[in-house]
Amino acid sequence: MSYFAAAVVRDESGWTAAEVNLRGAVDVDGVADRLRDVDPGADLSLLFVEAEDEYLVILRLDAGEDLRVFGSDSAYAEETQLGALLVGDLKASVPGLDEIEEPRAATGDPESEQPAADPEADPVGDADLLADLGVSGTKLIALCGHEGMLPADVTTEACTVLGCADEVEELREV
Repeated sequence: MSYFAAAVVRDESGWTAAEVNLRGAVDVDGVADRLRDVDPGADLSLLFVEAEDEYLVILRLDAGEDLRVFGSDSAYAEETQLGALLVGDLKASVPGLDEIEEPRAATGDPESEQPAADPEADPVGDADLLADLGVSGTKLIALCGHEGMLPADVTTEACTVLGCADEVEELREV
C-alpha cells in the first residue's frame, strides 16, 4: 500500500515541512519519534499520512510530547500493517460522532442537500486535535467524509487553515 507522509512543524520562525519515511516503524511511538526528529525543538509537530487515496491519519505532538492521533476510518487498521500501526490502538470511535448533525459539504454552500459525512466511515481518535488551530472536529470529520474528497484534499484544506499549505504542496511536487 502506498502512502504520503508529510510532517509540518512550527517554531518561532514559522512552519516548515518534510516528508517522513515510515518504513520499518514498529509502533505509533516509533512514528512519533520520527516526527520529533524533523525538528526536536518545534513547538508543534503534525504528521499527515495519506494512504491509497482512501485514508488519512493525523498525528500531533505539542513541544514533542502528548501524542494525539486521528484516523479518518478505523477500516485502515484492518486493511494494512501501517494502518494497524497508526490507528490500531485507537479502540473507540470519535466521541460524540452520533451527536454531530449531518455536516454539509465543505463548499460553503449552505443550500447543499448532500450530507458530507460518509455513513460507512468510522473515524477514530481525537477529532479535535486541530481545533485550537482553526479546524474543529466537526469540520475535520465533514472533510474526511465528504464524497469526492481525497485524503490529499483534506490535508490541503486543513493546512490552508493552519497556514502551511504551500510547504506541504512543495513536498508533493518533489
